[in-house]
Amino acid sequence: MRKAPAPRPSPRPPAEARPKQLSVTQIETLVRDPYAIYARKVLGLKPLDPLRQMPDARIRGTALHAILRSFVEVTREGLPGNAESLLLRLTDAGLEAEVPWPVARRLWRAQMLRVAPWSISTERGRRDFGRPYRLELRGEWAVSDRFSLSGIADRLDRTAAGALAIYDYKTGAVPSADREKYFNKQLRLEAVMARHGAFGEITAVARVAYIGLGSGGKILSHDLSAEEIAETEAAFRALLEAYEDPGQGFTARRAMQGVRFEGDYDHLARFGEWDQTTKPKPEEVGG
Repeated sequence: MRKAPAPRPSPRPPAEARPKQLSVTQIETLVRDPYAIYARKVLGLKPLDPLRQMPDARIRGTALHAILRSFVEVTREGLPGNAESLLLRLTDAGLEAEVPWPVARRLWRAQMLRVAPWSISTERGRRDFGRPYRLELRGEWAVSDRFSLSGIADRLDRTAAGALAIYDYKTGAVPSADREKYFNKQLRLEAVMARHGAFGEITAVARVAYIGLGSGGKILSHDLSAEEIAETEAAFRALLEAYEDPGQGFTARRAMQGVRFEGDYDHLARFGEWDQTTKPKPEEVGG
């Protein structure tokens, strides 16, 4: 007897079991693949690390972030005339210390070599706009008595007027304008967090920008108004309110970036027995 394929899941856990805390990077997942948030935050399931670690995008990102952090730290008082060669020396030292794969070190150094002139040129513009203030600063905002939002700001600069510029380094491509507007709200949410004091006493935010090191370098930057930050907060609160409703399901692959984009929990959701056109099946769980 042929077994019927699994339905597209949309579990509806009770209110008390729903996530009480998320990070700014998990909000895009909540929008695109709510089931992944359910699996990780409600069921407590995490993807296993590979038995044999390879030099993947996560390790590259960690290594290059550490190099850029070191560069900003040693040039807080101003960029030297040999800033480009300094960046490459720090790259060599950082890769030697953190990356045990010789081929990966050469490839990732070549990537930094390609973007180094662009990186220093745009860094001069950032220094004209503000001065380095805090690096990799963790913040948390109690949105309500039921939920908190956390995030780590890669870099906070302080302008002469006493406002923050919030920067996020991307070792690959920066998000498109549409993706940033509708899905990737990381920096806009960090601006909201700053307005609520999550990153210290400075609450005004003048600019947010993604600094992409891939494909020769690219920046997606916004000078945010107080009204735009307030709109982001209102939209975020509406999203939270929707998922606080016990009738709201955590639908699998609700709005993925691409059909072929793989999720960490596709196997758990039995994706393949259903597809993007399949209507979700809400189901009460954990009651």
